[in-house]
Amino acid sequence: MATYEDFVALDIRAGKIITVEDFPEAKKPAYKLTIDFGDELGLKKSSAQLPHNYSKDELENKIILAVVNFPPRQIGLVRSEVLVLGLPDENGNCILVAPDRNIPVGGRLF
Repeated sequence: MATYEDFVALDIRAGKIITVEDFPEAKKPAYKLTIDFGDELGLKKSSAQLPHNYSKDELENKIILAVVNFPPRQIGLVRSEVLVLGLPDENGNCILVAPDRNIPVGGRLF
């Protein structure tokens, strides 16, 4: 069973997607993302399997949540620095976890 200490060890922050690029080399349909996490963390790169539910235009400037303190992971040609959070839809494709109001980037989940 997870403890409260396990939860607070995760650094989950709000970020704003700045750029969205196609990622044709990915095994499953995905985008390459650049996400702004504010002055403290700056810009971070990630990839996410979002093309089934989001166009690139829908994602630009969207506020999302991501784990920012996992070690970077190489995903194909992309070095993913953060884990963008999502939940599966009825077909198992990603729906982003996002705040229901516009909030400042860099805010930490508590």
